[in-house]
Amino acid sequence: MATLATNVIEFRSKAVNDPVTVTDDEAWAAFERRDRTWDGRLVGGVKTTGIYCRPSCPARRPKRENVEFFPDGAAARAAGYRACLRCEPDDVNREEVALEKAYKLLNAAEEAPSLEELAQAAGYSPHHFHRLFKRATGVTPAAYYRTLRARRAEAALDENDRITDAIYDAGYSGPARFYADAKGRLGMTPSAWRNGGRGETIRWATAETDLGTMLVAATDKGICRLSFDEDEAALHRRFPNAVIKPGGEKMADLVRRTVAAVNAPEKPNDLPLDVRGTAFQEAVWRELTRIPAGETRTYSQIAAAVGRPRAVRAAGTANGDNNVAVLIPCHRVIRTDGTLGGYAYGLDRKTKLLEKEARKG
Repeated sequence: MATLATNVIEFRSKAVNDPVTVTDDEAWAAFERRDRTWDGRLVGGVKTTGIYCRPSCPARRPKRENVEFFPDGAAARAAGYRACLRCEPDDVNREEVALEKAYKLLNAAEEAPSLEELAQAAGYSPHHFHRLFKRATGVTPAAYYRTLRARRAEAALDENDRITDAIYDAGYSGPARFYADAKGRLGMTPSAWRNGGRGETIRWATAETDLGTMLVAATDKGICRLSFDEDEAALHRRFPNAVIKPGGEKMADLVRRTVAAVNAPEKPNDLPLDVRGTAFQEAVWRELTRIPAGETRTYSQIAAAVGRPRAVRAAGTANGDNNVAVLIPCHRVIRTDGTLGGYAYGLDRKTKLLEKEARKG
């Protein structure tokens, strides 16, 4: 079989208007996955039909050697291809423009815009816009706005001495609404959030697993730290103002379930988590949980999946900032060249995790 050359394609980033490069192997992988996050960033031309498609096109995939990639429809048309009537790749630009209008409206709003207002600004019916927005972001417009408002509260809490002032500065109508949101999302109270865990009680325990000695720590909401080769002193450094206590019998069941999850990472679990990060970090962590056991993604694929294809290094950093090893599977991310890359708890553990998941079923 002939070896395919690895070409480099330059296209325009979805997040910023700067040139971005991607290999045709990465482009083909996006097409194989029918990855919607790549729609509007490149198109694939099928030599045998003379048609170009968006990556998510539902049509049957041609042979790899019959596909070449272009940064946009104009480049594909210049090469003699015509647009697919099934996936209408040139309409992606209209969707991107519509989403940008919605993002701007949401970012500027002091109160959550209605679905009808957002759809009207985007130029779509409410039903179609809701589906488009969720497909692009993974969340509903309402959930997206709640995240924005919570992030405003983070910034305001960092800048204000008074929590009440921060709440109003973030756009909340009053403390009750803020605390209702915080209870479901933040885990720790706002004061603990600003003061390194002050007022929060974190219980911890260690246990033996197939990967060695595991430390697990949890608030009343859920697990806030799962690590290896760490002890109580590491928790005090991470949460300097929290009350740190041994878990004892209160954590026995949680520890048992966590050991089971670490020993069988290929199986789903329902362990409660209390982890937070920046909007970008949380987007990366969400993508990590979407990687099926037994599969891997590259750092560049994760960056593209969260709408920031140029932020490969930042995606790697967010990957490493994961506080709950295994449960948010950062071990499933590797380098583009197929090598393992790094892992906070050693490449031997990363290899063992991937081998366990490859044998699933």
